[in-house]
Amino acid sequence: MTSMFEQLKTAARKRAAYHRTVYEIENMPLDVALDLGIYPGDAHQIARKAVYG
Repeated sequence: MTSMFEQLKTAARKRAAYHRTVYEIENMPLDVALDLGIYPGDAHQIARKAVYG
């Protein structure tokens, strides 16, 4: 059984990873993003799926 403290730590780590991923996608050079098949406008959706499943 996971303690509430551990759950909070996990949630904080995931939130940080989400924000970091959004930042990286939004600030990626457009030519690189398009080469990877990523539209920067979808950064939040991509990050949500990557971090939270």
